[in-house]
Amino acid sequence: MTTIGADKSNALDLFYGVIPAGGVGTRLWPLSRAAAPKFLHDLTGSGSTLIRATYSRLEPLCGDRTMVVTGTAHRKAVLAQLPELTKNNLVLESEPKDSAAAIGLAAAILYHRDPRIIMGSFAADQVINPVEKFQDAVREAIHTAAEGYIVTIGITPTHPSTGFGYIRTNGNLDIGSAPNALGVTEFVEKPDAETAQAYLAEGGYSWNAGMFVAPVELLLKHLETNEPLLYTGLMEIAAAWDTPKRREVVRRVWPGLPKTAIDYAVAEPAAAAGDVAMIPGDFSWDDVGDFAAIGRLNAASETNNLTVLGEGARVYAENSTGMVVSDTKRVIALIGINDVVVVDTPDALLITTKEHAQQVKKAVESLRASGDTDVL
Repeated sequence: MTTIGADKSNALDLFYGVIPAGGVGTRLWPLSRAAAPKFLHDLTGSGSTLIRATYSRLEPLCGDRTMVVTGTAHRKAVLAQLPELTKNNLVLESEPKDSAAAIGLAAAILYHRDPRIIMGSFAADQVINPVEKFQDAVREAIHTAAEGYIVTIGITPTHPSTGFGYIRTNGNLDIGSAPNALGVTEFVEKPDAETAQAYLAEGGYSWNAGMFVAPVELLLKHLETNEPLLYTGLMEIAAAWDTPKRREVVRRVWPGLPKTAIDYAVAEPAAAAGDVAMIPGDFSWDDVGDFAAIGRLNAASETNNLTVLGEGARVYAENSTGMVVSDTKRVIALIGINDVVVVDTPDALLITTKEHAQQVKKAVESLRASGDTDVL
């Protein structure tokens, strides 16, 4: 374990939430697009968009100490959904550089403002219930981070998923203020079906939900060790962030930063060094990765076994199951078809099945390759 830690007596007061809001969500095309990615949509029928729900989950933990990192194209939409977000806490990326740059920049800016800060990074596009259990886990993560750890919140697997990475743990850390804190041996990549089944049979493995809580000083220490070019560039930008030099420095430095994920840049090597801990997440979690996930999160009608989303959607169904997402007033009629997914927008129509929902990404890649970027 590293010697870097925060002031344990007021760890909760030093906590700062960070919401990386990036990624187009190509498996949710044509609903989710570059100009309106999935975190800007209400995909659960709750009346709240995913980013609004994420911000609200963090508010009891950190009040207005929440930073959002998103693309410049989403500035107006994010501020419309989060009107309480201050200019000081909105970080705009001119172009996407993957999660290590987004989370690393937030850490660097916060470090320059107060090196004692413990930050928690939580993606903008996840669905979590009940929120109280999530908040309990984050509090334990904060106390664990104050002991000098990078802390992840692991999700108990409900099935041998091949769509998530896994976290392997190795016993309790005996932290009084975080009784559930476990040591982490390693992060493992998305497995094949046989390996995933073996993980569940063996035990000691959790899904990696990409939630990280850490002292900013410690996170940056590992970033410097493993990605020195990225670290140097981010620290230069952060030093100028709250000054009149911000625009000039960002324009000069940001385009040349390397692209890499936070798992590769920080989490995996930190785990190898013994600096990572995990808090088990005793709550339901979904990253809404495809339309099958939306089907799981929204109850089907008792009358026709069909999930329908969209204000004023006009759907007729007979002997059909599945889901319809409608962004038009067009009548959609389904007769004798099961597990269908229909997504109707003004300029694009998707028809698939829940079984093939993960393959929607291939359609997006094909459209991009053919130059049909106007619908992406």
